[in-house]
This record gives sequence, structure tokens and C-alpha cells, in this order.
Amino acid sequence: MNLDSLLLAVLAALLAAIPALAWALMERGRANRAEARASELQDAAVRLRLLEEQEAKNTAFLQAQAAAAIAEQVMKRADETFHNREQLAQARLEAQLKPVAETLAKFQEQVVAVEKTRAEETGGLKEQISQLLQASTATQAEARKLSAALRRGAGVQGRWGEQTLRNVLEAAGLHNRYDFDEQTSTDSEEGRRRPDVTVRLPGGAVFVIDAKCSLNAFLEAQDAPDEASREAAYLRHAQSVRAHMQGLSAKAYWDQFNQGSPDFVAMFIPGDSFLAAALERAPELMTEAMDRRVLVVTPTTLFALCKAVVYGWRVEEQAANAQEISKLGRELYKRISVMGAHAGSVGKALEAAVSRYNQFVGSLETQVLTQARRFEDLKVDHEGKELPELAPVETGIRPLAKLAADPDLADTGRVAALTAKGR
Repeated sequence: MNLDSLLLAVLAALLAAIPALAWALMERGRANRAEARASELQDAAVRLRLLEEQEAKNTAFLQAQAAAAIAEQVMKRADETFHNREQLAQARLEAQLKPVAETLAKFQEQVVAVEKTRAEETGGLKEQISQLLQASTATQAEARKLSAALRRGAGVQGRWGEQTLRNVLEAAGLHNRYDFDEQTSTDSEEGRRRPDVTVRLPGGAVFVIDAKCSLNAFLEAQDAPDEASREAAYLRHAQSVRAHMQGLSAKAYWDQFNQGSPDFVAMFIPGDSFLAAALERAPELMTEAMDRRVLVVTPTTLFALCKAVVYGWRVEEQAANAQEISKLGRELYKRISVMGAHAGSVGKALEAAVSRYNQFVGSLETQVLTQARRFEDLKVDHEGKELPELAPVETGIRPLAKLAADPDLADTGRVAALTAKGR
């Protein structure tokens, strides 16, 4: 085979193969396009899926946002409701607790005031305690001074007892040199007596008060080192009081004054503790003293006794005033009686004057005015002046019925005798 045939054969084969090749190329292009379309569809599907996923995500996000917004709104409303309920509950609680709060406030104010008062009172109490301690210290110092002074001798004790006695008498209302005398002298069969005080009683009576009781043994008992020494000193004190009482009874002051004076003498002990210490060791001392006509008195009992004296003077003064009032009443009765007699005389004179006046009016009416009224009948010009109607006085004079009813009082000469009888 030659080349041309070969070429022709190749050409023929090529020509025969061109449609197939074209078809193949077409199919290839179609396949490529299909693949491209499939790839595009696949990409579109992917994008669509992505879009769906994104849309789902967006929808879910929007739903979540909406749910969150709804939840937030619900929470907000719930918060508002809870806040409103809380405010309402708080308002109710405040309204319920307001009286309690006011009560607590008042209680707190009272507590503060009480605390302030307590602080002031505590301060004042401390100050008073301090002053009391100072006063106690001063009293102890004065007591020591007094004790030391009283130990110097009977003269100092006597002056102290006399001053204490004078203070009690004046505190009871008695006045020196008017109601009582100090250191007066009286004469007796045993010689001149000089009692400390003589107290005047109504009716000219007097009683004597003595203030010379010794207190040396009592003062020794206060400074005793042990109980035995103290008890021995108290026994000596009781014996001293008994001895002074017996000596005072022997003086019999009541026999040196008039018969109206009381038959006792007052033995003044200037302190209740002094008498109590003596009575504790000698309980029969008071009975023995009364049997001996000695009245043992302390400032307390003497004050009551002197008050009774003051009352007696007051009763006597009232009796004297009553007598003076009776005297003045009798004099006043006498003068009223005389004045009543004068009033009766004036009444009689007035009655006589009324009778004379009525007689004068009757004569004037019947004898003069009747003739004068005839001028009116004759038309005489009387210048508008008319003759008055003169009426008689009909009111009578009130008599002194009481004076007239008592024939004794009508006789003024017997008034003095009647008043002397107390009428």
C-alpha cells in the first residue's frame, strides 16, 4: 500500500472519526458542564445548607433574644411586683411597728431621763455622803472636844447641862425670866438652896429642875480598853445617878414653895443615852426615883413636860380672856340698854310730832285752804299755781317692842343692877 492510500485511509478514518470526535467533544463538554452544574448545584446546596444553618442560627438567636427579652421583661415585672410587694409589706410592717417604735422612743427618752436623774442623784448622793462624812468627822472632833471638856471637872459638865436645859425650855416655848428663872435662891431649914431652874406654873405654882448629874463614869466607859472595864464604869455611872437622885430627894424643894406647887423635883439628864446606860444596869432606878418624888427627865421627856406647862399657861390666858370678854359683854349690854331707852324717847317724840303735824294739816285744810279755794270760783288769776292736797301722815312710829315687853328694861335706872346679875 502506498502512502497516498495510507493518507487517504487515515484521512478517511479521520473524517469518519471527526463526528465521533465532535460528539465525544460535545459529550465531553456536556459532561464538563454537567459536572460544573453539579458542582454549582453542590455549592449552591452547600451555600443553601449554610444559609439554612445561618438562618436557623439567626432564628435561634432571635428566638433566644426574644426569649431573653421576654424573660427579662418577666423578671423586670417580677422584680417590680416583688419590689411593690416588698414596699407594701414594709409599709404594713412600719405601720404595725410604728406604735412599738414610738413606745421604744419614749422608753428610750425615759431611760435617758432616768439615767440623767440617776447620774445627778448619784452625784448629789456622793456629794451628800461626802458632806455627811465631813459632818461626821466634824461631829467626832466636836464630840472629842466635848468629852475632853467634860472631863475637866464638874463645873464644865454643869454649865453644859444648864445650857442644854435652857435650850430645851426655850424650844418648848417657855421664856427666860417670864416662864422660868435660873439660879434662884430659896431658904430652908437646912440653909440656902439654889436650884438650877424654877418653872412657873399657872396659879402661882412652881417646880424645880436640877441639872447637876455627873457624867464622869459614863465618859470613862467610852474610853475603856476592855469590856470588863467598860461594864465597871457603867455600874459606877448607875450608882452615881442613884446617889444624885437620893441627894436631890433629900433637899425636898417642894416644901419651900406654896401649897399649889407639885410635890416633885425634876432631875435633868442631858442625854437619853446617859439615862439608858444607867437603867440598863439598874432597872429599878425609875421606880425608886418616883417613890422619892424625883422625876428623872431627858431632853425628850422634859420637852413634853414643858409643852404641857405651855398649854396650861395658854388655858389660863384663855380663861382670863373669857373673864375680860364677859366683863366687856356686861358693859356692852348696859350701854345697849341705855341706848334703847333713848331710842324709845326719840320714838315717843316723833309720835308726838306726827300728831301735832296731823292736827296742823287738819286745821289748815278746814280753816284756811277752803277759804283760799273760793278765789278759784271767782276766776282769780292764780298764775297756774294750784293749792296742794295736804294728806295727813298715817304711818305710825314702830315701838321698841322688846324694850316695852321687859318692864325691868323700861326703868333705865335699874340697868346697872341687871347687868351686874349677868342679864
